[in-house]
Amino acid sequence: KSGASTLLASLADGASSVILNQRILIILVLDGKLGVLYQLFYKVEPKSPRHGGETVAEVLKAHGVKYIFTLVGGHISPILVACEKLGVRVVDTRHEVTAVFAADAVARLSGTVGVAAVTAGPGLTNTVTAVKNAQMAESPLLLIGGAAATLLQGRGALQDIDQLSLFKPLCKLCASVRTVREIVPVLRRAFAVAQSGTPGPVFVEFPIDILYPYHVVEKELTSKGAPKGIIGKVINWYLQNHLNNLFAGAWETRDMSPLSLHLPQATAEQIQQCVELVSKAKKPAILLGSQVTLPPTSVEKIRIVLESLGMPCFLGGMARGMLGKDSPIHIRQNRRDALKEADLVILAGTVCDFRLSYGRVLSRRSKIIAINRDRSQLLKNSDMFWKPTVAIQGDAGSFLVKLAEGLKGYRCPLDWPQSLKQGDLKKEKANREKSEEKTERHLNPLKVLHRIEDLMAEDSIIVTDGGDFVGSAAYILKPRGPLRWLDPGAFGTLGVGGGFALGAKLCRPESEVWIIYGDGSLGYSVAEFDTFTRHKTPVIAVVGNDACWSQISREQVPMLGSNVACSLAYTDYHIVADGYGGKGYLLKREDEAQMDNVIGKAQEECKKGTAVLVNVLIGRTDFREGSISV
Repeated sequence: KSGASTLLASLADGASSVILNQRILIILVLDGKLGVLYQLFYKVEPKSPRHGGETVAEVLKAHGVKYIFTLVGGHISPILVACEKLGVRVVDTRHEVTAVFAADAVARLSGTVGVAAVTAGPGLTNTVTAVKNAQMAESPLLLIGGAAATLLQGRGALQDIDQLSLFKPLCKLCASVRTVREIVPVLRRAFAVAQSGTPGPVFVEFPIDILYPYHVVEKELTSKGAPKGIIGKVINWYLQNHLNNLFAGAWETRDMSPLSLHLPQATAEQIQQCVELVSKAKKPAILLGSQVTLPPTSVEKIRIVLESLGMPCFLGGMARGMLGKDSPIHIRQNRRDALKEADLVILAGTVCDFRLSYGRVLSRRSKIIAINRDRSQLLKNSDMFWKPTVAIQGDAGSFLVKLAEGLKGYRCPLDWPQSLKQGDLKKEKANREKSEEKTERHLNPLKVLHRIEDLMAEDSIIVTDGGDFVGSAAYILKPRGPLRWLDPGAFGTLGVGGGFALGAKLCRPESEVWIIYGDGSLGYSVAEFDTFTRHKTPVIAVVGNDACWSQISREQVPMLGSNVACSLAYTDYHIVADGYGGKGYLLKREDEAQMDNVIGKAQEECKKGTAVLVNVLIGRTDFREGSISV
């Protein structure tokens, strides 16, 4: 009997334990799904008129965001309305991709995170090219996306797709905010990730029920009448708890200030090693890429450092203009020959990809110092065509400053940059002479570009968007100073012109902003002349109109014997600009004598607040013969 009692007691204890464990498990599951425990300690305020869009705007404001670029959609309306109230300027465009390109330009020119917000589904898929471009250009960018309500995702809701999977290969961080209380910590982390290490885009999606007020979400979520039956009551209980969990602790005071950033730096030992290498070099050269323009070192500080060292510099990407228009150490031509002759080369944020023939332009006799925030870019193709003497994963701008401090009193032998500069002057003279040659029809594109170069204001920002015409412009147009040149970067994306120019004009309203368009690339963003008009952001667009995708045609015809798909028309793009509220000019061979006058009129119209498009009919030259497009 005693044994039986003990057994029964043990069974009872075991059963109680199982039941207790099951209850704990149920509570934990419910807490994970519905925040049941969280709701016990944090208030839900059903009558509060506040909404998650206001919190998003507050975080943006706390992080110094001045502009949010968008194409409006119901999923994100609360964010846009709240931003407007807080003084964050809302700039709406005619295509979502333009909104992201504009945010990219702001990031590059301001040293902060550019922000774009678009609606769910097709609104987000329309941004993919621009996000990938920002990734490859290493631009810190926050893309905010709308999304279907939390309980409707995967159930066939309007514009509902798996957005996180789409952006994971493109972004440093992808996050979906699941409750209102998560908005602040998720966005703070997103801003920090975008700027830390190698900068890049981040994506945060906001389900629609996170952004609207409690009473609006409640109306959509809960049943209209009394629930019927036990199943109806359980479902209603579940929905009510889900709703309460969305808003539990929503309006608690939270720290919104920016988190600290992690930036890789060269060590003292690495700096000293580089100091010793440079001090022995007779013919050093520096190749500067976009990374040298990133914070925390100012571009003006970098310019002073480079001038103190006196080494010949080749500038690429956002580094173009770093040394001003006519610096004696800025070498623009004959880079391949110079690199074969150099005994030491510093790759400061420059990558050995197709732009450096995968490293083949570097001499195996040269000492190579490579510095890059991204290890994969730092060592790209080093297993094949080149080998770094010193490879440093670190910030290129800070490295140059520390290198100059270690080389105090050093200056590159003067005859080396002078000899390279002579080659520059010789090439530029030949280009100028070529610009005076008559083309078979229409205007010589080189002459047009030289006239723009001579007449362009000293505070101008140059945006390039195109192939053949832009390729010529890269040899002729000289950025007047740091952060005054914007091109897509390594991705070679067409269509950046409208967005880049919009972002640039907002960042530098006092500057002339020029877009150098090919007639093919213009088609991507000509509708943004409507945006320039509505948002009073006057720019000057010059279209090299040769009625052709010439960069492709130049190779396709001789190699494959057909011009198929390369021909366009001499379209009246100037009339299109007029229709969008801008001012258009047509410039053809008969107007050659009036070229300076037309360019001057365009500048005057722009100063008065009107966006201008100059449609220039151009002929063909052999200037870029042999250039490649793949």
